[in-house]
Amino acid sequence: MSSSQVAALEISGLQKHYGSVHALRGVDLRVERGEFFGLLGPNGAGKSTLISVVAGLVRADTGSVAVLGHDTVRDWRAARRNLGVVPQELVFDPFFKVLDMLRIQAGYYGCGKEVWPWIDELLERLDLAGKRDQSLRSLSGGMKRRVLIAQALVHKPPLVILDEPTAGVDVELRRTLWSFVRDLHAQGTTVVLTTHYLEEAQDLCERIAIVDKGLVRVVETTKQLLGRHPYRFLRLQLAGGGVLPEPLRPLVTSEKDGVLELKLEREAHPIGGVFQALSSAGLEIGDVQTRDPDLEDVFLELTYPGTHS
Repeated sequence: MSSSQVAALEISGLQKHYGSVHALRGVDLRVERGEFFGLLGPNGAGKSTLISVVAGLVRADTGSVAVLGHDTVRDWRAARRNLGVVPQELVFDPFFKVLDMLRIQAGYYGCGKEVWPWIDELLERLDLAGKRDQSLRSLSGGMKRRVLIAQALVHKPPLVILDEPTAGVDVELRRTLWSFVRDLHAQGTTVVLTTHYLEEAQDLCERIAIVDKGLVRVVETTKQLLGRHPYRFLRLQLAGGGVLPEPLRPLVTSEKDGVLELKLEREAHPIGGVFQALSSAGLEIGDVQTRDPDLEDVFLELTYPGTHS
């Protein structure tokens, strides 16, 4: 097989139990080189276990994982050299300075002074240059997360896994991170992202896998996922405190501060029919908006069926 045919990440038949808990139930997944790939799922879906197996932190019961063609068990050194993982938890040594920690981290992968200019670039791009000589314990939570990101990238891995990288961080860090990650991706780095901020996944990812209860429920392009939803949404506010006609009440999905949202099946419930029903009831519309379904709508339909109707 030529190098161009080797996937960035190949997962086959992955099973993992924790006692009676079946965390992974035969996961098969392939991420191509150069993709920006989303790995989504509710809490407890198995995402963290999956990432831990890929990173070599957890041994699967059965199945295999390969990073750039290198089996993570039989050829673990090469697999880990090709992989960078930004963990969800803040894990750091409080006694090292930022620059020293990054240089030590690079040394773990056999990198020497040749990567020091790259480390300087990481410090600049992640707004850490002014903190390079500070100890990690003196940094804020947001700054510590930036250091974790830099640590995962010091050896220039061709595959990067970002596990909830923006959880609990401010808007500035999100903008800084996504600008940098977009640039890395444009240069050929394969990115796998897990996030509960579904608008991030919708904006960034080319393909998305949705995992639930240890199973991969679907793997599709973002466009295909959004096209799955045969509905559109109509938000309206009735003038003069009017009451929605009874035939339209089953279509209401939410009501807040006098604003109603109706879920309309595209063919069965045309918007014009709603307007006609309101007019026939003698009601006037104070405000109206439409929106197409987003990734959150599709995610809820797949992982919590019946709760978003």
